[in-house]
Amino acid sequence: QVQLVESGGGLVQAGGSLRLSCAASGRAFSSRGMGWFRQAPGKEREFVSTINSSGGSITYADSVKGRFTISRDNAKNKVYLQMNSLKPEDTAVYYCTGRSAAGPASEAKWYDYWGQGTQVTVSS
Repeated sequence: QVQLVESGGGLVQAGGSLRLSCAASGRAFSSRGMGWFRQAPGKEREFVSTINSSGGSITYADSVKGRFTISRDNAKNKVYLQMNSLKPEDTAVYYCTGRSAAGPASEAKWYDYWGQGTQVTVSS
């Protein structure tokens, strides 16, 4: 069983930055593809970014490309999402996700594990 715990969310002004962290417990973190999704009030959950097990393959949603950076530290069993130049439309609950497979994935159906989410609010 894998447990994912996000941290680092909060309230920030537009143009500011936040760094989300996701701590993973359980086995084989270094063999798992990981991702971040988000869900804003009244909207469907959407893909943000994904990284493969080694960190060598990364994909971003167009809406965050150039502003967000995903990374991972397999020695610490952690994955991160650095968010810069934040916009009010980035306001959402952000979820850390993990796969049983090593590759990256941009669709929620390919993920087996989900964190409880962390709120990010960007004020204008």
